[in-house]
Amino acid sequence: MFLSLHIVLINHIATFHLPTPSLRQPPFSLSLARMSALSNSSSSHGNSFLKMPAIKFTKLFINGDFVDSISGRTFETIDPRKEEVIARVSEGDKEDIDIAVKAARQAFDSGPWPRLPGSERAKIMMKWADLVDENIEELAALDTIDAGKLYYINKVAEIPSATNALRYYAGAADKIHGDVLKMNGDFHAYTLLEPIGVVGHIIPWNAPSLSFFIKVSPSLAAGCTMVLKPAEQTPLSALFYAHLAKLAGIPDGVLNIVPGFGPTAGAAISSHMDIDAVSFTGSIEVGREVLQAAAWSNLKPVSLELGGKSPLIIFNDADIDKASELALFGIMSNKGEICVAGSRVFVQEEIYDEFEKKLVEKAKSWVVGDPFDPKSLQGPQADRNQLEKILSYIEHGKREGATLLTGGNTVGNKGYYIEPTIFSNVKEDMLIARDEIFGPVLALMKFKTMEEAIKSANNTKYGLAAGIVTKNLDTANTMSRSIRAGIVWINCYFTVGSDVPFGGYKMSGFGRDLGLQALHKYLQVKSVVTPIHNSPWL
Repeated sequence: MFLSLHIVLINHIATFHLPTPSLRQPPFSLSLARMSALSNSSSSHGNSFLKMPAIKFTKLFINGDFVDSISGRTFETIDPRKEEVIARVSEGDKEDIDIAVKAARQAFDSGPWPRLPGSERAKIMMKWADLVDENIEELAALDTIDAGKLYYINKVAEIPSATNALRYYAGAADKIHGDVLKMNGDFHAYTLLEPIGVVGHIIPWNAPSLSFFIKVSPSLAAGCTMVLKPAEQTPLSALFYAHLAKLAGIPDGVLNIVPGFGPTAGAAISSHMDIDAVSFTGSIEVGREVLQAAAWSNLKPVSLELGGKSPLIIFNDADIDKASELALFGIMSNKGEICVAGSRVFVQEEIYDEFEKKLVEKAKSWVVGDPFDPKSLQGPQADRNQLEKILSYIEHGKREGATLLTGGNTVGNKGYYIEPTIFSNVKEDMLIARDEIFGPVLALMKFKTMEEAIKSANNTKYGLAAGIVTKNLDTANTMSRSIRAGIVWINCYFTVGSDVPFGGYKMSGFGRDLGLQALHKYLQVKSVVTPIHNSPWL
């Protein structure tokens, strides 16, 4: 498939601290106890969480209207809990992308959005965020039935994080400015930051809401117009967001949503001569195709986030109980369908045996079940292909000689559920230690020295994220500067924020989402030089 995999940045996961007053808990962290409390509170409203949402939007959204695809074709979107069809969604392809790009181009070249004062764009974006908040239960339910994600995490963590990003970039919209430059001679120079134009976004299925707003928000703030292709597995919330965008006052043509498949709709975005930039989150293989298509068309700039095989390194001074809890969160959250999942856990040998025992005990008590059930900690994998891929890697691990400590099987007779799975005696050349599995499968290894841990952590083609657990500040500083990854967490994991740049080293891609760096990738720098005549100073 052209588009698959990657990205969720759940801002609310377990955190504990170095013993120093200068390091404090990030604002969006959540302990296991707090997570359990939230899940229990979600059931205090009766059985409303069991009410299935009505599917209101299934057509393409182009130039402010919901329309059928030119071909009239539709595709099924499947509920991974029940393996049943939720709805049929209009299938966009190259012809539909062409129409959407034409609308976006018209909106950019002649429409009001790029010409509005930043403060006016901000007001509309803020209103959109408010509308999302007003519809959060319905949107959370859509992502649950479409992606198998936990309903209460959608409601209290992921979608609020998405609207936080929208509000963050709304706040930046009126703060875009260039610099005044000092030149030699009788000249004055300055720079302008101008919107790059029409942007193509291709987003993944594992975090439909957060991925949507991570891409859309900074490009809107910059004054761009856009065409977005949601993953074919999870198109429903993106179409609902388009409806709310229109209600908020985003002008027609600024935001266009074209569900479809990678080889048709995704390829058309990447190769389109009238798209000025592309932002893609997905696999390395597809990232190469996007980059090649951009190069062979109009040399449009591309930003890529291509997943990871992230290490979590636990030193012998760690609190073993807390470290094992963190390791479990690092791989099992969102059923392991997270680009930064801590899928390689390295434990210093002095504490390895005790750590392994505690980790396995916790994994065996991890609740897999219906994602609407507040007791569940893990829902089904996104689709059958992903389930079968995970199971195949588990078989590889067994054949290559790793020890299966727990898990490895499917759960129940219906739905794409799989047990939390932990392997020990893993060698670094095994597939389960090299490849991104994108599921609840952890490879557990041991190390002796810090130098060995650094070498093992960097022994991967990926470089997206890493975690370090230690009470020693010198160890934390040395490790964080030695690991080649775009984000390093010390005594925490999955802790991110709208102002924290996110992206990878090596084959995890290039370019950054989140932070002001993301805003600037949708801006062009223009230098303006003018003579100064008879100035009393230069």
